[in-house]
Amino acid sequence: MTLRIAFVGAGSTVFMKNLIGDALQMPALAGATISLMDIDARRLSESELVARKMIASLGVPATVETHADQRRAIAGADFVIVAFQIGGYRPCTVTDFEVPKRFGLRQTIADTLGIGGIMRGLRTVPHLWKLAEDMRQVCPGALMLQYVNPMAINTWALGARYPDIRQVGLCHSVQGTAAELARDLDIPVESLRYRAAGINHMAFYLTFEARNPDGTFRDLYPALAEGYRRGTIPKPSAWNPRCPNRVRYEVMSHFGRFVTESSEHFAEYVPWFIKSHRPDLIETFGIPLDEYPMRCEEQIARWERQAEDFRKAERIEVRPSHEYAATIMNSVVTGAPSVIYGNVPNRGFIPQLPDGCAVEVPTLVDANGLQPTVVDDIPPQLVALMRTNVNVQELTVAALMEESREHVYHAAMLDPHTAAELDLRQIRSLVDELIAAHGDWMPEWLRARKAA
Repeated sequence: MTLRIAFVGAGSTVFMKNLIGDALQMPALAGATISLMDIDARRLSESELVARKMIASLGVPATVETHADQRRAIAGADFVIVAFQIGGYRPCTVTDFEVPKRFGLRQTIADTLGIGGIMRGLRTVPHLWKLAEDMRQVCPGALMLQYVNPMAINTWALGARYPDIRQVGLCHSVQGTAAELARDLDIPVESLRYRAAGINHMAFYLTFEARNPDGTFRDLYPALAEGYRRGTIPKPSAWNPRCPNRVRYEVMSHFGRFVTESSEHFAEYVPWFIKSHRPDLIETFGIPLDEYPMRCEEQIARWERQAEDFRKAERIEVRPSHEYAATIMNSVVTGAPSVIYGNVPNRGFIPQLPDGCAVEVPTLVDANGLQPTVVDDIPPQLVALMRTNVNVQELTVAALMEESREHVYHAAMLDPHTAAELDLRQIRSLVDELIAAHGDWMPEWLRARKAA
């Protein structure tokens, strides 16, 4: 029977190109039927063109289908890749930045935690639940490979309401940060050996080592600490030239371990760096306020140029990416084992964190599927830091599960960055204004329950 890979949100053409391009380069996946689905007909057509040209360029027997209907797209799928953004950059991301600014609350990315992450979670989870319901009906054995933010809120909410759906949340922060640290230290990334665990965007390298010429390994934390103390590292960020990446090194110097998500993200997960009355912190740590809208504008412009190039090209170069999706699919299909970092509902995998919350841990993948490993040795100061974010995630999921507007307020009130800038009444008013501004993008029950 032909392997079937569905891609929901395939209008994210560059991301589709990376993930499907990886799959097409693996013999066990190269003959699959690729089912692309998106509600934007123009972007779906562009992605179909790119997928067909990749297949022709690689000379593989894969086939492509396109669908506007989600259930038809995933029917009979073995894998369902998800990469949509509910509400898009315009209007919803712009709203998530502009409304808080009026209250004096500034953000950098606003897609994971904070008031922006909460709002994105409220918009996104109902659509993931609808996808899970469709999977129950037409591809109950499929594995969902979920690349949607806010990753932790999504993964928790999916596990809470649809525990029977096989799912893993995927991010590239662990492997991407490892490459960035190797660059800071001028060592080959291939020499690294590390172990990380935590929650998405707040996992930490518990060990971070490099292989010596004699085959032994050395701890790299002393070199990272000394380089930061001397000012020789960090080097200009490979991910974001506007952000010098000092936030993560500063946190490492106080908490003892390096976090796996970027400084521009991490600055808004904690209360210490973005303060309206402390502009010196913004300057010292190079925090790129309003980074995500700027990045979106650049990506839109870049895509318009790329789309024209793809339309004209007879062949499309396909290079391996550092994403996990194809590796997972290959291991499940062939049985060849691999280890990835996956986001899964906590079933004792990190005993120090609540049951059911989304945790990011080393995960073995083979013909038996996903087998997360137990990590029970995270230092207590790191667990405590994670819990400040888990609180917000838990209350956002509770708001969705219980259809409780009050829990939306509670989530925002317990967010570290929001609470560091605004008082309780300001936060309540901000939530009300955001819900009203988002209008029909919000769940109907939330719109119906007006503020008291």
